[in-house]
Amino acid sequence: MNTKYKTILLSFVVSTFLMVVKFMAYYWTYSSAILTDALESIINVVASAFAFYAIYLSSLPKDMNHPYGHGKIEFFSAGLEGVLIVLASMFIIFHAVQNFFNPQPLTDLKLGLTIIILGAVINWVLGHYIEKEGEVYQSPTLIADGKHLKLDAQSGIILILAVGLVLLTGYAWLDGVASITFASFMAWSGVKIIRKSIGGLMDETDEETLAKVVTILKNNQITEWIDIHNLRIQHYGADLHIDCHITLPRYYNLELVHANVHQFEEILGQEFKGNVEIFIHADPCLPECCCYCRVADCPVRSSAYHKVIEWNKVNLSLNQKHFLESI
Repeated sequence: MNTKYKTILLSFVVSTFLMVVKFMAYYWTYSSAILTDALESIINVVASAFAFYAIYLSSLPKDMNHPYGHGKIEFFSAGLEGVLIVLASMFIIFHAVQNFFNPQPLTDLKLGLTIIILGAVINWVLGHYIEKEGEVYQSPTLIADGKHLKLDAQSGIILILAVGLVLLTGYAWLDGVASITFASFMAWSGVKIIRKSIGGLMDETDEETLAKVVTILKNNQITEWIDIHNLRIQHYGADLHIDCHITLPRYYNLELVHANVHQFEEILGQEFKGNVEIFIHADPCLPECCCYCRVADCPVRSSAYHKVIEWNKVNLSLNQKHFLESI
C-alpha cells in the first residue's frame, strides 16, 4: 500500500472514530454547537471514503479510453468534498435557527467541551499532516482533505469558546449564534474548495506551478534554446503535463534536436514529484530571430544580437516566436 493510500486511510479511520464520539457528546449535552461539530465529522467520513476511491482510480495506468490517465478524478473528489461542506453548513444553520424558537436544555457541557477540545487537536494535527503529504505528491484530493480537517479543527476552537461562554454566562442562545457563525465560515470555505476543483477540471492556469517552471527554465537556460513559447501546463490530479514550442538553430540535424529536447525534459522532470509528461515541438529559427539569438558562432546569422528577451510567464506562454512580440 503506497503512502497516499495509507494517508487517506488514516484520515478515514480517525474521522469515523471522532464522528461516533461527537454524536455521543451531542446526545449527552443537546448542544447545537456540538451537533455542528458532529455533522462536520460526517462530511469528513464521507469525503475520506470517496477520496480513497479517487486515489485508487487516479493511480490506474493510462488506457485507450483515458489516454491522459485518470488523475482528473482527484479534482472531482475535492469538489465533492466542497459541496458536502456547503450542504452541511446549510443544515447546521437550519438546525440552529430551529433551536432559537424551540430551545433544548443543555446538560453535561463540561464533558462536551472536553470532547470538542480533544477532537480539535486531533483534527489539526491530522489535517496538517495530510495537507503536507498532498503538497509533496501534488494530490488535490489529499490537499482538500487536509484543509477540511484543519477547518474542522478551527470550528472546534470557535465551538470551545461558545460552549465556554455558555458555561460562564448561562446564556444558551450563544450556542446557536456560534453554530450559525461557524456554518457561514464553513460554507465560504466549501465554495473556495469547489472553485479550485472546477479550475483544475477546466485546466485553469496554476500560477504557482507556472512560476516554478519559468524559474527552472531561466536558471537552466541554454544558449541554443533561442526561445520557448506556447508553454502550457495541465494538472491531471498528481500528474503533470507540460507542452511547449522550443526554437533551435535551423541547421541542427535530427540528432542534435533530439538531444536538446531530451535535455529539456530531464531538467524539468527532475524538479517535480510524481509523474511528469512533457511534449515539445521543435521549431527552426528564422532570420528575424537573430536579434535575440545568443549563439556566437552561428553560420547562418543575418543580423547582430542586440535584444534581450526576458523569460517570464508572459513571454513563455505566448503562442508565437518572440520576434513577433512588440516589446
